[in-house]
Amino acid sequence: MNEDVPQEITSLVGREVYSNNGVFVGQVEDLRLDLDTETVTGLALGSLNHDLFHGRAAGANGVIIPYRWVRSVGDVILINDIIERMKNTDDDAQAVA
Repeated sequence: MNEDVPQEITSLVGREVYSNNGVFVGQVEDLRLDLDTETVTGLALGSLNHDLFHGRAAGANGVIIPYRWVRSVGDVILINDIIERMKNTDDDAQAVA
């Protein structure tokens, strides 16, 4: 596939998200957009790996992770190690009611 050809952002919906260590994180259900800059700023995940989000997203339907965590997009989406990110940042994934 030619990297220069823009992809429809809706093609991200439904893709599974894994950490760069191969741990399943969740599935993309929606996107957070910045309409002023016309960029994706976050991925709204559902079907979460409850072991990763235990105590952080209890009772939530999903989380929004910052798009800057994304390492690559292909058949699946790879993100930086979610456990390390959640321990070391103030801008953690946000629970979504």
